[in-house]
Amino acid sequence: MTEKIITLEDVELVGFLGVENSNIKVVAEAFPQSKLISRGNEITIRGSISDIVKITEIIDSMVVHFQKYGKITTEQVKTYLSRDKNNEEEAPVILKEDDDVLLYGTKGVVIRVKSPNQKKLIDAAAENDIVFAIGPAGTGKTYTAVALAVKALKNKEVKKIIITRPAVEAGENLGFLPGDLKEKIDPYLRPIYDALDDMIQPEKLKFFIENRVIEIAPLAYMRGRTLNNAFVLLDEAQNTTPMQMKMFLTRMGVNSKVIITGDKSQIDLPTKVKSGLVEATKILQGIKGISFIELDGKDVVRHRLVRDIIMAYDKADAEKEAQKSHSSFQK
Repeated sequence: MTEKIITLEDVELVGFLGVENSNIKVVAEAFPQSKLISRGNEITIRGSISDIVKITEIIDSMVVHFQKYGKITTEQVKTYLSRDKNNEEEAPVILKEDDDVLLYGTKGVVIRVKSPNQKKLIDAAAENDIVFAIGPAGTGKTYTAVALAVKALKNKEVKKIIITRPAVEAGENLGFLPGDLKEKIDPYLRPIYDALDDMIQPEKLKFFIENRVIEIAPLAYMRGRTLNNAFVLLDEAQNTTPMQMKMFLTRMGVNSKVIITGDKSQIDLPTKVKSGLVEATKILQGIKGISFIELDGKDVVRHRLVRDIIMAYDKADAEKEAQKSHSSFQK
């Protein structure tokens, strides 16, 4: 009797193995002459060489499936076993591929395109190396950008993801927050961590962050660097100064993709300081390889009231501008 040990990597063990190892038990039942033992992230196979080869192929197919879809059921495992018995060369289509599916996240979460302008953002990122995604809160611009970055990493199109934000207080003062710099900055980066939690298994995400495959840092940390083979996301770009924006854009290296997201209506810079995002949208228009995507209230994917709130504020701002113009005309 021959023995082989398979080490499981890049999968969340509970989801992959199934409740009480149900997925592995299904495989074991299909090969009664062999024995499968699951301990931690290792599966030990004892049996004939031919059985070990077949079981290894099935488990490899299961791993590929889990990495793609974020889940695998006992029925899907049985389908792979059926394929093996029929000696089919190609894996069956187990889940339907929808045009609006962007990524399969953790715990079976399907991350979909939710608005026409989100689709424009995805298309623009495929065709351009720098994309500005500009729009109000709740339009999914940051979430979509993070999903594109994770997809590029999973497909080995890039070697790392770098996500950054300017550390500008929204009516608060960082200096009064407790803790070291990381503890002060992390709350500002929480939306990024939340998005990554939806897309990458916890153990793998921890590994990526600890080994700097995924780097999340304040914008000031980008100075002096050249960002090669990376998917780079600058979030909350409306709070960059023109100098910071230029510094960031000139960090771009070979085989890199950059997405810049921001909301012009939520600038938290001091009154007399210009927004680097606003200036960039004027200076960089017409450059080949740079695309600008505008999202609006119709793209809001949060609560219905968020869309209504945004539209109400836009209407109020428009009325203020009209009054200013009228007053200037009278003078």
